[in-house]
Amino acid sequence: MIDGPYFVLTVLGVLGTGLVAGVFCAFSTFVMRGLAALTPAQGVAAMKAINVTAVRPAFMVVFLGSALLCAAIAVVTLVVWPDEGAVELLVGSALYLFGSFAVTMGANVPRNNALLELDAGTSEAAAYWRRYVREWTAWNHVRMVASAAAAVAYVLAVA
Repeated sequence: MIDGPYFVLTVLGVLGTGLVAGVFCAFSTFVMRGLAALTPAQGVAAMKAINVTAVRPAFMVVFLGSALLCAAIAVVTLVVWPDEGAVELLVGSALYLFGSFAVTMGANVPRNNALLELDAGTSEAAAYWRRYVREWTAWNHVRMVASAAAAVAYVLAVA
């Protein structure tokens, strides 16, 4: 069994990736549906406000901190290669780093930035909003599943 500081890192990895999975789950299951039910102008304005508010320490510490923690777990695992749990630790790290962090940077953030450039009440914003909700939510499902699977992989590493 993994123990000592390595155990603490892994438990923190479970906590971080699980918290991020929960945030993404909320967006996938009810936040985006609620926003999509608004008029496009209201939905665009609300999502723009959410996107600005999300880039604050409360969420960023968990989101970016989990990415750094997952990278550290991967590096330590590759260097130390524990007798048990090495594969699960590497899988968990890869799931979060590629399925959550990289997807966020490559799919969700560019859509958020494009939305921020639009004036909520315009026809251009209304047209983009329909596509935005569909595409952003689909990528968010990927982030949710990857983050939750990373937490499970880390749990399996210490079980």
